Amino acid sequence: MVSQYAGAAFAKHLFPLVGSEGVVALRVGLSALILLGWLRPWRTPPTRAELPTLLLYGVTLGCMNLLIYRAFALIPIGIAVAIEVTGPLALVLLSSRRPRDFGWLACAAFGLWLLLPLHAGAAQLDPKGIAYAFGAAACWALYIVFGKRASSVQGGGVVAWGMLAASLFIVPVGAYYAGPSLLAPSVLLGGLAVAVLSSALPYTLEMIALRRLPRRVFGIMVSSSPAVSALAGFAVLGERLGAIQWLAIALVMLASGASAWTGTRDA
Repeated sequence: MVSQYAGAAFAKHLFPLVGSEGVVALRVGLSALILLGWLRPWRTPPTRAELPTLLLYGVTLGCMNLLIYRAFALIPIGIAVAIEVTGPLALVLLSSRRPRDFGWLACAAFGLWLLLPLHAGAAQLDPKGIAYAFGAAACWALYIVFGKRASSVQGGGVVAWGMLAASLFIVPVGAYYAGPSLLAPSVLLGGLAVAVLSSALPYTLEMIALRRLPRRVFGIMVSSSPAVSALAGFAVLGERLGAIQWLAIALVMLASGASAWTGTRDA
């Protein structure tokens, strides 16, 4: 998470040059090349039956990246990720019938109410940025569903195949928006740094973690994403959040971590 959100914060410096779409194209496209060269997944190619799962995994991965980077361009990183993390949280809570989980749902809803411009004391946020973050939240939930299915694909090249599938439609979108400036040496170098920090390294580590860690531990660690991203936004970009915003982020993290803890413990 440190790698992913430090890379995302650095990526915002490239937005004025090629836009968020161009940065996502570089991130996904270069990550696909890095992972294909490193993992060489063609040595154990997926079966024809596994291709639809890998394609869905890649499409949700690409859409999640595109939407959250569009959100980053309009609202602070920490707030965007706090909204995005409600996707996997909703996935857990909506599949539960335990009474206490409705309490965690209320906790997350109250955190969102504090975070969003729904009351007089809330900070003003760009509505489009909020919408993009909620879109990324939905994609994150789908990414978990399809990623769990894809993790069973033989050969260990799941992330590489998924990133390749994502690049097939993300790279043309970025090229359309950014044009020839996407190939400027300084932009390519910055995009390579973002690709390594925000995609190639963290997604590979995530797949390893999913295989080795109990779901409860993994879920609790992922729940700290809003705080990690907010700190990265402050350290790299100087994005400062108010006390109410930090309280809102803490409530969303509490709901996410607690639901991961109680859900997997009961299971």
